[in-house]
Amino acid sequence: MKGSVAMEATRRRAQHGANGKSSEEGGQPAQWGRAWEVDWFSLSGVIGLLCFAPFIVFYFVMACDQYQCSVSQPLIELYQGETTLLSIWSRAPSFTWSAAKIYAIWVTFQVFLYMCVPDITHKFIPGYVGGVQDGARTPAGLINKYEVNGLQCWLITHALWFANAQYFHWFSPTIIFDNWIPLMWCANILGYAVSTYAFTKAYLFPTCAEDCKFTGNVFYNYMMGIEFNPRVGKWFDFKLFFNGRPGIVAWTLINLSYMAKQQELYGHVTNSMILVNVLQALYVLDFFWNEAWYLKTIDICHDHFGWYLGWGDCVWLPYLYTLQGLYLVYHPVHLSSVHALSVLLLGLVGYYIFRSTNHQKDLFRRTEGSCSIWGSKPTYIECSYNSGDGGLHRSKLMTSGFWGVARHLNYTGDLMGSLAYCAACGFGHILPYFYIVYMTILLVHRCVRDEHRCSSKYGKDWKRYTDVVPRRLIPGVF
Repeated sequence: MKGSVAMEATRRRAQHGANGKSSEEGGQPAQWGRAWEVDWFSLSGVIGLLCFAPFIVFYFVMACDQYQCSVSQPLIELYQGETTLLSIWSRAPSFTWSAAKIYAIWVTFQVFLYMCVPDITHKFIPGYVGGVQDGARTPAGLINKYEVNGLQCWLITHALWFANAQYFHWFSPTIIFDNWIPLMWCANILGYAVSTYAFTKAYLFPTCAEDCKFTGNVFYNYMMGIEFNPRVGKWFDFKLFFNGRPGIVAWTLINLSYMAKQQELYGHVTNSMILVNVLQALYVLDFFWNEAWYLKTIDICHDHFGWYLGWGDCVWLPYLYTLQGLYLVYHPVHLSSVHALSVLLLGLVGYYIFRSTNHQKDLFRRTEGSCSIWGSKPTYIECSYNSGDGGLHRSKLMTSGFWGVARHLNYTGDLMGSLAYCAACGFGHILPYFYIVYMTILLVHRCVRDEHRCSSKYGKDWKRYTDVVPRRLIPGVF
């Protein structure tokens, strides 16, 4: 069975330091890849997420639907015996076939755009990189090709949305909000189906057996994934499709549906709702404008495809990343001019740091260091590493510009933008601030995971880099 080949390959790679121990001890360049020795603490976290993450999503959406977005009131009523879990569950809208039809049409349409409409926008939009692009080298030494057409998919989808709202009237612009909880059950079905398929596929017919990682723990394998880049056919890449579509394309549509509902209920749209729509649309458009660059980020370059990405992109992302707009439907907030301007500036400055930091890294990579960063030739650390096929490769870690200020200053900018989304909702409830709490945990954890991989990959060279750039996110603090 192909899974046995992959398991043997991972055992061979384990002998060369992929557990996080640099292979400098044996005089060889370090080698990277996901660790697969799962301790009890990690396993308990994995099982906890698998069991409770869907209920966390349900809890926040239910709190808005039944308790006017109060996070504490359901718990208080449960504690005081005024309600029961069964009564809360029974009051929540259930699965409907109309929602299933809406969701099936949505996902099918995004598959069609992804697979059947090759990108042409790169031919007439200056500066945009689309079409067929190479991904990063995988631990096994493979370089995959991708059809980068996310911006085109987003533009076509939103053009049809606005055409429907203004001219065709096939459906109400509030359709997403009106079916929000039934759609959640549909998204869960897809998320678990995709994750289970990817898990089974890794054992029976992996796309690239050498890039599979088996931990020996079925729960960890299911959650974090076994295959690196599972594909169906030549072009349908699970990781790129589910990371970028349908969840992120839907993000701005969900916010537009919230805006339409606010207009329907109150006869006007608040400046807070406009701010949330604008700032989050900027983030989404940036994602698709830089989709080719995204192929070189941690999600594509390091994460395997399992429940963490499959279910997370189908359910967690569209439901919890849009809590601010959902909150503003139930609690319309009109901000003062000073408050609104402060939120806008925080979001724009955060975006500038996020984008400029990533741009510097991309420029440095494309020119192999032959560029100007902040008016000077960039400084860097020379590194070497081995891929799974035994090849020796060299890389450079930049130590100037934003990357000389902190090792992940792009995450700092991202967190500033996240805080701006939340602050746009005022300070009446804690629910819209879940996003900044979650993003802080996510990005700090991602820092640790990324640096563990880099330490495994680069060995002593990574230590040289961290000596030059000692802070992760905040200069002088962390």
